[in-house]
Amino acid sequence: MRIVIGEDSALFREGLARLLEDAGHEVVARCPDAVALVEAVLAQRPDLVVTDIRMPPGDADDGARAARDIRDARPELGIVLLSQHVESTHSVALAAQGRFGYLLKDRVLDVDDFLDALDRVAAGGTALDPEVVARLLAPQTRADPLVALTPRERDVLALMAEGRTNAGIARRLWLSERTVETHVTGVMAKLGLNGATAEHRDDHRRVLAVLAYLDATR
Repeated sequence: MRIVIGEDSALFREGLARLLEDAGHEVVARCPDAVALVEAVLAQRPDLVVTDIRMPPGDADDGARAARDIRDARPELGIVLLSQHVESTHSVALAAQGRFGYLLKDRVLDVDDFLDALDRVAAGGTALDPEVVARLLAPQTRADPLVALTPRERDVLALMAEGRTNAGIARRLWLSERTVETHVTGVMAKLGLNGATAEHRDDHRRVLAVLAYLDATR
């Protein structure tokens, strides 16, 4: 997989590049700022972009804004945002378009999970950090759409929002796939998303349905 990295910390940037190359990927550009990131993506035509949210020249959300520009130019490209802290504002907007990941930088230390997340995003899926998911699933100040869910259904919903398949959820929660399917059906019914599940059977689209519902009710 051809990957462009956007990261202003030289130490983290080079460490990430080495990790990806050791995993068999080709790092085609290493960019220290958001302007160089957009230029590299347009020039190199990579399969995936991995970028920090906070980057020069503004040292604010320049990386996230560059990601939106990249998505407009190349909607088929997978994008993974990295951040030191949870900033859920960007996650819902970009996740709604698919091929998107939002991970805290600490997750890079769990190499297998990190590489698995990159593969899921490059293949068209979604990979959200559990802490980002927790922020999205936090109790609402107005009517909480999740109040009807059981604790187990909340667990299943959180893993769905991370981009996990039914099989992956079953492994995480030590349940059978049939039991997970029952919980998923219950979640969708209680959230009023039965139409979405009937129309869209793939895991990524059901994640988008859940994220869209949560975003609309925040």
